[in-house]
Amino acid sequence: MLVALLAVLCIGAAELAACRHFAPDVYQQITAPVRHAASVTVDACRVGLNAAGQFCQDVGEEMVRLAQQAGEGIVRFAHQATRQASQFWEELTTPKLIQLEYDEPPESSSPENWGPVIPPALTELLERDGRQILTGGNVDIVYFYQASEEWAGQPYGSDTIGPYGCGPTVMAMVVASMTDTDTDPAAMAAWAVQNGHWARRSGSYDSIVPGAAQAFGLEVESLPTQDPEDLRTALRDGKLLVAHIGPGHFTTGGHFILIHGATLTGDLLVADPNSPERSLMIWDPQIILDELSSARSHGAPLWVISKPR
Repeated sequence: MLVALLAVLCIGAAELAACRHFAPDVYQQITAPVRHAASVTVDACRVGLNAAGQFCQDVGEEMVRLAQQAGEGIVRFAHQATRQASQFWEELTTPKLIQLEYDEPPESSSPENWGPVIPPALTELLERDGRQILTGGNVDIVYFYQASEEWAGQPYGSDTIGPYGCGPTVMAMVVASMTDTDTDPAAMAAWAVQNGHWARRSGSYDSIVPGAAQAFGLEVESLPTQDPEDLRTALRDGKLLVAHIGPGHFTTGGHFILIHGATLTGDLLVADPNSPERSLMIWDPQIILDELSSARSHGAPLWVISKPR
């Protein structure tokens, strides 16, 4: 069957070729439908190819546009992420200032008016009931300043309290802080003169410390060892220390100071009757021990004072 079909096709092709040569008009009539169909097919393919090309071009341009948008979005995201990371790091590493909240914030609450962050003071001089109170130690100390206008010109025997009254001023602080006795440097100076503790042009004898402590109901003992831990132990027990100091950080001659507390790091808090500034400082105990007076009378140079048990 296939051989017969091929034979027919061959015969038909041969006759058509002969017809084209010997009868061209007939040939044109026979082949016109075929040529028309072929032309339509070619035109359709050309239109299809043009449409396909345009479609491909449109798709390509859209893909490029989307890629550009995606790239721009990635860049924007990267920039935004970088800024946020930078802000987070700055917030994380910048010290914070705490601002209290008010219903209506005052002018001083704006950041430009904030002061530096300062750690709380270990000891402060506060005004309480008309007196200065030195805080931070075992006992809140009623602080007296021997050179203040109130006391400086008051008599200490034939001298005055300003230059010579560190002894009665320190003992006034001890008695006023550890007992219910209402006293001050002038009253203590008068008591010291009456009881033989005033030393003309030299201030006070060492006897003023045990004498005043015992007279006002306090216990007193000498601290013969000169070890920083012995000082801290006495202070941890709620006691006060009076030191007779020689030349150094506190004086060029002789001077009495009160030691009223120790910090967590082992430094000492003092009440210096001749310097509020030094009274607000912390002191290495070795400095005080190194500058103790060489005096050894009446338990000098270091006494421990406590309330009776």
